[in-house]
Amino acid sequence: MNASGRLVCVGLGLAAGAHLTEQVRTHIERADVVFVDAPHTSFAAQLMSMHPDVRCLGCDEADPSTSAQHQRAFVDTLLQEVRRGRSVCAAFFGHPTLSGRSAAVAIQLARAEGYAAHMAPGISIEDCLYADLAIDPTLYGCQHYDAHQLVRYRRSLDSSAYLMLWNAAHPPETTPTPANTLAYRKLLLEALSQEYPADHIVLVYKPALDGSSGPEILRLPLMFLAEADIGTHACVVIPPAAELLPEPSRQARLAELLSS
Repeated sequence: MNASGRLVCVGLGLAAGAHLTEQVRTHIERADVVFVDAPHTSFAAQLMSMHPDVRCLGCDEADPSTSAQHQRAFVDTLLQEVRRGRSVCAAFFGHPTLSGRSAAVAIQLARAEGYAAHMAPGISIEDCLYADLAIDPTLYGCQHYDAHQLVRYRRSLDSSAYLMLWNAAHPPETTPTPANTLAYRKLLLEALSQEYPADHIVLVYKPALDGSSGPEILRLPLMFLAEADIGTHACVVIPPAAELLPEPSRQARLAELLSS
């Protein structure tokens, strides 16, 4: 491993300041240079009050995480500084690895070149969702999919578990228009209709991003999802629509085990 140059990717949470952990704060303060990838300039402003060299990449974009070109450029920038022997902290909105962000790629490349690299977790939209909706993900189970995977691929859905759909707002890697957004949503509904009835109530969850207001939660029948107001950082939550099916043989063997 090289003696100098290191990379740590950290999560800032969803609300600037309110979700910053002590572990992440320490990494930021001890770094030589801090890069930030977040959709709001408030995150950069917060970090600038903590460190003299903060560089914002993508803070003015509505959603930098959806741009593959942005992500490649971000990784290249991080690695250039690491190769110069600097201690680099890359700070990401939410949790570093969610929504296709470049943290995992940057860490993998840094380690392949012999540099120390690791990650510190952040509070994600998923974490806030479980708290705001009072969902125990172990009770019925949870499935998490990027919405476009259900459009492009054959995925097996379990309608007895929760289904969390991310990036359902508009088609990936395109400039959204009313026409292509509606067409994309209808393709998504076509996939979902194989497992869920049209009148099944679903939720569009929008987390609170300022640390003071509460989340927005829209409840509507699945059939109206195509026209729903789904923001960039929203998650479509589909509660279970079927009962858990018992497995009599294993249940009987489990009963024997527990009674012995």
